[in-house]
Amino acid sequence: MSIGILGKKIGMTQIFDKDGTFVPITLIEAGPCPVLQVKTNEKDGYTAIQIGFGDMKKDHTTKPMAGHFKKSKCEVPKRFIKEIRTEENQKYEVGQVLAADIFAVGDLVNAIGTSLGRGFQGGVKRWGWRGGPESHGSMHHRQVGSLSASSYPSRIFKGTHMPGHMGHQRCTIQNLEVIDVDKEKNLIALKGSIPGHKNGFLILHKSKRVKKVSGGAAEAPKADKKGQVAPKKKK
Repeated sequence: MSIGILGKKIGMTQIFDKDGTFVPITLIEAGPCPVLQVKTNEKDGYTAIQIGFGDMKKDHTTKPMAGHFKKSKCEVPKRFIKEIRTEENQKYEVGQVLAADIFAVGDLVNAIGTSLGRGFQGGVKRWGWRGGPESHGSMHHRQVGSLSASSYPSRIFKGTHMPGHMGHQRCTIQNLEVIDVDKEKNLIALKGSIPGHKNGFLILHKSKRVKKVSGGAAEAPKADKKGQVAPKKKK
């Protein structure tokens, strides 16, 4: 599995590329992330590393965690700790620091975060229901309609869309393009939006599932001798 890194969302902004195209981007502070623990096949049955991000006060750590940080040569305790799977041929050592330079411009990245919490919401906002009639005499504009039948099945199926808690769920956005990398400030600019609020913790790792175009790559339109592109013929 490709190596990843921890970070936090700073916010969104916008840039213009060389062609003048408007590009929305999200700025992320990625790293530095010290390696707190290395797991191997011989001892643990799989290969992985445990990394940390975000400083916290020593008074806010428990004694077991303080001992773990001391053993891993980490002077400042970390608030956000995650384990990331690695390949057998990838070698890491305790105390090694991962930074934003593990990514390069043009890489595709998967971002894992927690979506914004919306609290208790109705079905229209939570699931996009059409709602009831808006005409005169209707009394159920945004209320729940029929959920099941009487004789059969005489019950409500599990997973039926109903009002309830919305948001605050772990979600993944795949294939986000890296627009820029600032190695000195450990900043990464990703194209598009990322779930979560500002200063929310994120997990970033290189994507392995690249979008494929069905039927092969699309051919570029051919131009004539004058350099003009002929319009497509309707079938």
